[in-house]
Amino acid sequence: MIRKLIRRVLELPAGVVGKRRVKPRVIPLSQHGVRRDRLSHAALKVTSRLQEAGFTAYVVGGAVRDLLLDVNPKDFDVATSATPEQVHHLFRRSRIIGRRFKIVHVMVGPETIEVTTFRGGSIDDTNETGRIMADNSYGSQEEDAHRRDFTVNALFYDPSDESIVDYHHGVKDLQARKLVMIGQPARRYQEDPVRMLRAVRLAAKLNFEIDENTRKPIRAHAHLLKKEPPARLFDEMLKLLMSGQAYSCLCKLREEGLSRGVFPLLDAVLDEEGKDEFLRLGLQSTDVRIREDKPVSVGFLLATLLWRQVSQQWTARLKEGERPVQALFDAIAEVESLQDNEFAIPRRFSATMREIWLQQPRFDSRSGQRPFRFLEQPRFRAAFDFLSLRAQAGEVPMSLVQWWDDFQHADHDERQELIANVREEGSSSGAPAKKRKRRRSSQRRREGGEQGVES
Repeated sequence: MIRKLIRRVLELPAGVVGKRRVKPRVIPLSQHGVRRDRLSHAALKVTSRLQEAGFTAYVVGGAVRDLLLDVNPKDFDVATSATPEQVHHLFRRSRIIGRRFKIVHVMVGPETIEVTTFRGGSIDDTNETGRIMADNSYGSQEEDAHRRDFTVNALFYDPSDESIVDYHHGVKDLQARKLVMIGQPARRYQEDPVRMLRAVRLAAKLNFEIDENTRKPIRAHAHLLKKEPPARLFDEMLKLLMSGQAYSCLCKLREEGLSRGVFPLLDAVLDEEGKDEFLRLGLQSTDVRIREDKPVSVGFLLATLLWRQVSQQWTARLKEGERPVQALFDAIAEVESLQDNEFAIPRRFSATMREIWLQQPRFDSRSGQRPFRFLEQPRFRAAFDFLSLRAQAGEVPMSLVQWWDDFQHADHDERQELIANVREEGSSSGAPAKKRKRRRSSQRRREGGEQGVES
């Protein structure tokens, strides 16, 4: 009881009181069942070389957690007693990155292993709210375990003897499917507000319950996220959207009070009762691809996320009498000006997002050579998949999607027949297509202008 009080007052690591240390629980292979062959070749090579050089080295964090859950980790992190400079010296293909806390990226074949030095109990620098500004003090494995965020992420796996080192009952919490913050949650959120987003993401991704003491301070500290750099928030949001449980994560954000004011566009989408079918379908499609280990386009994902706002703006402008293409341009500009302030979406993603949106009106043009030219556009397939989602959500006729699907897989004669059928349908409905005669040179200039806009 007295030791607990001393630890709370002095805020020492859980196993340290003065010079006396409490040994962590060391779990042998016979009890956890995770063999070293579950690790990647790169992770084994990095830990082995560090250990052979006289340093301690462990696979740590999410990879150990996932292995215990019988999930194949996406990547592997290593924690070691070696300093960043010593790690860099051992591995020719490596580089030191980071300012607030230095880490080393070690490249082994196509894989990159993130290597961190055990963090110490002290913090170099914090701002007025308690946010960590510099953190390059190094310490012991025990201190490093205390500095990690959740108990299930503070597990160390030693490939040399296939044991797991557990300082904070992380394995017990893992078995209970409970997410527990190490230390005082309110203070840990002040040190790094992004931890609140991680709590929501991990709980939704792993289907874990957030411990009450961990969950309770989140709503009161949500405002701290507004001071985080937009680029960092975007990176964390991307992890959330690529978690394989994206829609659940967004709902959990709103439930915990983290969407409003932090991600206002998400909040606007989720607040529209009965109007989130398109978003749900898009994110569920992405979740399936991620779980099947298929590639996912970030630009397509963002286009799905923000389409509701673009669509509403587009519809409003059409009602005011704007031409369809110009109305869409204006709607996109309006939404992009808002999201630039909130998300700081990198240009490589926003360009793809914009192309997918701008190509949607072109699916209505099914006469002459336009379908042939459209089919050759680099983003046609992404735009078509987006159209399919719109059809599933009831925004456009499913027959339009079927026509373009048939057109893609048809030969030249069959494509001409499909185009002819569209003309016949127009004639039978009493709205024949207008015949426009243009000189060849004028038509070429017009075609070049259209491609210049959308390519």
